[in-house]
Amino acid sequence: MQRRTFVRGLGLAGLAGGLGLLPGMSFANPATAISVDSLPKLKGDLTLYLGRGEGGLYENVLEAIKKKNPELNLQIRRGATAELANMLVAEAKAGVKRADLFWAVDTGSIGMITDQGLAKPLPDDVVNQLKPGFQYPMWSPVTGRIRTLPYNTERVSADQIPDSVMALADTDLKLGWAPAYASFQSFVTAMRILEGEKATASWLKGVNSRAKKYAGELGVVMGVERGEVDLGFANHYYTLRLKSGKPDATVDIAYTKGDAGCLVNASGIISLTEGDLPVNFIRYLLTREVQSYLASEAYEIPLVGGVAPPDGLTPLSSISPPDLDLRKLADIRPTLDLMRNVGVL
Repeated sequence: MQRRTFVRGLGLAGLAGGLGLLPGMSFANPATAISVDSLPKLKGDLTLYLGRGEGGLYENVLEAIKKKNPELNLQIRRGATAELANMLVAEAKAGVKRADLFWAVDTGSIGMITDQGLAKPLPDDVVNQLKPGFQYPMWSPVTGRIRTLPYNTERVSADQIPDSVMALADTDLKLGWAPAYASFQSFVTAMRILEGEKATASWLKGVNSRAKKYAGELGVVMGVERGEVDLGFANHYYTLRLKSGKPDATVDIAYTKGDAGCLVNASGIISLTEGDLPVNFIRYLLTREVQSYLASEAYEIPLVGGVAPPDGLTPLSSISPPDLDLRKLADIRPTLDLMRNVGVL
């Protein structure tokens, strides 16, 4: 599958009037998702703190929104999601107000901001537009992602992979991980909440003794495909992106059952100031056009109805994620302390 590109002066490829349907896309029930053409124009000044990630695809969305709304003065501050969250907290304590919106790639940072009382409540129509399980009054999920076990299909068979993530602390499989990566730390936070600190510490020690370390989870998946390791820990979309450009790649995805190994997490956005403009900006991210683009290009999971899921993703109905309130992932500091204490970080 070739990556669709931007068209100069228009925005996302094939987007009518700057934002429209991607060519070839169809929707089982378009009425359940709002079209960008039904939204008011964005006018005025907005400052967005944008968590770095997704290979520039979020930037593409922002450029398309700006082209669709020439009277919008959108200023963007980019950085690692956790660093921006800490910056927002520090600015609030200093009485400084710089950001109107915060778009984060993990819910841990979202929870940090909502716990500090910095988020502004969202209207019911925004909250109710999202799928059940992703409806929160103080922030809006944008897209979903699943924790998975990418594995090398030439080195490992599917029946060799345990369906419990905890069992991987005691396995002969060669593992790959990216412990400094924010998504991995959210996964460990979920494990700590679900299994307890003692069990999580034991798991980290066991995996650390046999795992190859990578800088990021794309690196993990690439290492799996090259045969450097048998199996790794990564969000689903890294494997799907790799296979989209290399259909014969010797990598596939396995899922655990009912534990942190198949956690369904989300990127999300928070309004930090009152008013219609930041809320209407959030509405743009939930349109079927933007959700379709992120599903087809970033391979993320659309969280509004009527938008096709990414190609190659196992249906969510056949996955058994743990029952966990994503806001609890904000409690990241004990996780970092634990990872440092056992020598992982």
